[in-house]
Amino acid sequence: MSITNNQFNPDYAVPPGWLLEITLEDNNYSQAEFARRCGRSTKLINEIITGKAPIDTETAIQFERTTGIVAEIWNRMESRYRSHLALKKEAVIAEEWRKSFPIRELVKRGYIAKPESKIDAISKLHKFFAVGSIDGWNNWHSKINVAYRHSKSFKSNEIAMATWLRIGEIEADFQDCEDFDKSNFLEAAKNIRGLTRQPIEKNLKKIIKTCNEAGVAFVLTPPLPKIALSGAARWLSPRKAIIQVTGRHKTDDHFWFSFFHEVAHILLHSKKAVFIEEVGKNVEELDELEVEANDWASEFLIPRKYWGDLMTFPSYNEAVVKKFAREIGIAPGIVVGMLQHNKNIPWSCLNTLKQKVEIKNFT
Repeated sequence: MSITNNQFNPDYAVPPGWLLEITLEDNNYSQAEFARRCGRSTKLINEIITGKAPIDTETAIQFERTTGIVAEIWNRMESRYRSHLALKKEAVIAEEWRKSFPIRELVKRGYIAKPESKIDAISKLHKFFAVGSIDGWNNWHSKINVAYRHSKSFKSNEIAMATWLRIGEIEADFQDCEDFDKSNFLEAAKNIRGLTRQPIEKNLKKIIKTCNEAGVAFVLTPPLPKIALSGAARWLSPRKAIIQVTGRHKTDDHFWFSFFHEVAHILLHSKKAVFIEEVGKNVEELDELEVEANDWASEFLIPRKYWGDLMTFPSYNEAVVKKFAREIGIAPGIVVGMLQHNKNIPWSCLNTLKQKVEIKNFT
């Protein structure tokens, strides 16, 4: 799902003084004569023509009476011109800020229309993030980057990360969720665990609906360039949470472990935090909450009492794994992934039991 706004945003604006100067020439008025007819000073008329002084509402009415050009036109031209000057001034300040965003990728995915100019690009970024200025963006960003700004091992670009998270917010807005209920969400997680045996795309709508009914938005967002992560979890409001995953590893074992890792954050941890699951981190690099989420997801998918039974097998083959997975009600690929992670089997072993996941094919 995407949002675009196909509007023409030219990188120029005609100052109302240009129209006034032409009007005076057409009527053979000098600036002094026109000023007398309006009851204003010659200096003011000159400054309006040169763009130094604005046309206020009272002046626009006087111009209408003197020239026959309605006040609305003068007011509209003035408003547009001053807005253009403000945007042009902002563009100079925001040039480096603009360059840091993946604008081409946002255009490609349909979240913004192709900018007509640098000024237009900045305006589109403001609208995309729903902020009124760079200061407003900084205020928004300061609230969502707490999960990774202190990490020495953080590998992803923070601007790309913020953009990816904002895409999640936009998509979550399209999901009508009930107020969050912890017990309902735990039950929803149990129901979704039972769906892991089937292709994700087959049950995607059901997974989203099940999450929504418990107060959680579930969003699939392919990764942007310069970020390396599997998923994220946070709260959009006290009554609505969001789980956002990338599916970057393209196999069901990684996909489902990431999903239930984020489920753990929603169920166990603070509503004020933002949890980012980066790829490629060693256990030593994980903080206490990430370790806790990993442990919860592992136990939820394959409880220790069943894991102990699995360890009694002298060897592992497709038949053994399929039978075990069927008995505990999860996808065999998840079992393979956990056996590989725990070094019970090599990473190259039994990968044919994993289902392929291509998020771009069903988002």
